[in-house]
Amino acid sequence: MPPEDLDGAVEDCLLASRIAKAFTHIQASALLTAGRTAGDPDRLALSVSSDFPDAVALVTRLYDEFGFDTVDNSPLRESWRTTPGQPAWNRHAQQDRAKLARNLRSARFVAHARP
Repeated sequence: MPPEDLDGAVEDCLLASRIAKAFTHIQASALLTAGRTAGDPDRLALSVSSDFPDAVALVTRLYDEFGFDTVDNSPLRESWRTTPGQPAWNRHAQQDRAKLARNLRSARFVAHARP
């Protein structure tokens, strides 16, 4: 299965679940050190991708508790925009909401070669 189909396949296996892809482009240690209060000019943003608005809302509340803004990168099939090598991944430590949104838009899909 191509990697770009993996998120949808997981969702298909968990039909009653509300899948959200989140916390994928930040190191775990930064969750406890990089957060800032709302309105802080140095507050960073993280993305969330989901097919379910209630799942996005839940992640948005979690991000806020950790001290991060949210950029909605839905639907779930767009979550590839935060994978390694994409601008949002490469610049994760310095993205406010506007920069993250710009980096998500500038992502370019590259099909993975199969062995």
